Amino acid sequence: MDDCPICGKPAVVAYKPFCSRRCADVDLGRWLTGSYAIPGDAVEDENPPPADADPEAPVH
Repeated sequence: MDDCPICGKPAVVAYKPFCSRRCADVDLGRWLTGSYAIPGDAVEDENPPPADADPEAPVH
C-alpha cells in the first residue's frame, strides 16, 4: 500500500490515500484555503464591470 501524502505513514484503506482522518482533513484544508492549485492559463473575467463603474460600489 502507498504512503500517506501528508505525513508519510502507511495509508489505511478507510482513508486512502491517507493514513487517518486528520491527514485527510489537512489535505482538504489545503485545497479549501488555496494552498493547492491546479496550474493553468490565467482566465480573464468573462463579465468585467463597465469602464465607468464606481469601484467602491457593492457587488451584487
